[in-house]
Amino acid sequence: MESERYYQPQAETMPVEQIRQMQSEKLVRQVRHVWEHVPPYRTKMEAAGVTPEDIRGVEDLHKLPFLTKADLRDNYPDGFLAVPKADCVRIQSTSGTTGRRVVAFYTQEDVNLWEDCCARAIVAAGGTREDVCQVSYGYGLFTGGPGLNGGSHRVGCLTLPMSSGNTERQIQFMLDLGATILCCTPSYAAYLGEALKEKGYKPEDNKLKAGIFGAEPWTEEMRRDIEKSLGIKAYDIYGLTETSGPGVSFECREQHGMHINEDHFLAEIIDPDTGEPLPDGEKGELVFTSLDKQAFPLLRYRTRDICVLDRTPCPCGRTFVRMSKPMGRSDDMLIIRGVNVFPSQIETVLLQEGYAPNYQIEVDRANNTDTLDVYVELSEEQFTDTVKGVTAAEKKLAGAIKTMLGINPVVHLVAPKTIARSEGKAVRVVDKRKLID
Repeated sequence: MESERYYQPQAETMPVEQIRQMQSEKLVRQVRHVWEHVPPYRTKMEAAGVTPEDIRGVEDLHKLPFLTKADLRDNYPDGFLAVPKADCVRIQSTSGTTGRRVVAFYTQEDVNLWEDCCARAIVAAGGTREDVCQVSYGYGLFTGGPGLNGGSHRVGCLTLPMSSGNTERQIQFMLDLGATILCCTPSYAAYLGEALKEKGYKPEDNKLKAGIFGAEPWTEEMRRDIEKSLGIKAYDIYGLTETSGPGVSFECREQHGMHINEDHFLAEIIDPDTGEPLPDGEKGELVFTSLDKQAFPLLRYRTRDICVLDRTPCPCGRTFVRMSKPMGRSDDMLIIRGVNVFPSQIETVLLQEGYAPNYQIEVDRANNTDTLDVYVELSEEQFTDTVKGVTAAEKKLAGAIKTMLGINPVVHLVAPKTIARSEGKAVRVVDKRKLID
């Protein structure tokens, strides 16, 4: 039987007891670091009656207060920065809600650790220095491109830094340079498969063997479709800007959950309503503590992703705990084409453009690509029955929403009182995607 390969075998196959001891030692150091250098979190600890002396290991993790995205936005841009800016070499950023982005800072060591995590994912997918890795995630502030680009370099692959879009060029370089590993969103991988087929290519005409796909929800059915259209094995990868980016966890060849890089990230599952920790195997909200991050060290950060942790031994030999695919969210955030979207962002644009906040968002998936339709109710004064007038207004509003979100919506301006009212909480989002098989 072919032996499993690892990028950092000593860490990835570390005995579970040793992992827990390492996590405890790192947690104690990190809590002290945050207490001394991150005033907003120190204030939270003081309010909870907790000091660094109260944290002696992972068994005391539950004593620490949670962090949320709202905390990070409220302290924009650098309230959670834990080192001098002169020690930082990079930032990455999330999309902004009402203009308040989360800016994550990185020291060079932070970048190195992040790239190592991405390298682990590439090697787990069969990558070696002999491979050609085509990185078709977006670059810039988005973490996808920079993370997998750095991981590819660490492995020693020839790296094609394609970024997203320009499908003609993607296909040209894929075929001419013999790409063997593709890194992008699953929806774009599906689109590339369709584009290759339309051009008359068969799966065996490319040299791809594996794909590393993340940044948006996708189903097992979609995995099988991508594998068939591209002739590859498709692997999942998970991450979030707040903790570093992609590479927080990744699939091995067994594909029974994603291994969390536990030497750098301490994971727990909580009841999203009470905040109480839940035992392994129970479904709840995923919470991460960054054990090594120097510039932007977050303690007990609530991801809002619902999943399950599995500590049963994995046949691949890795001892890191595995997380399931996220099964939903504990908040109202949507992930559309790899972009985090909150209804409040769209509501902000509507108010700025002079519309009442009577709207409904409809998300669907056509040909493996997410669609976003926004239905906006006009007031009696705004209503016009001229097609030309409505079309122009829809186009203008769609442009304003795209500026906020970074993705194109289809806007439908509808007559007054046509969006159903509710006596309870308004139904703002209708998600028609089948995200779980």
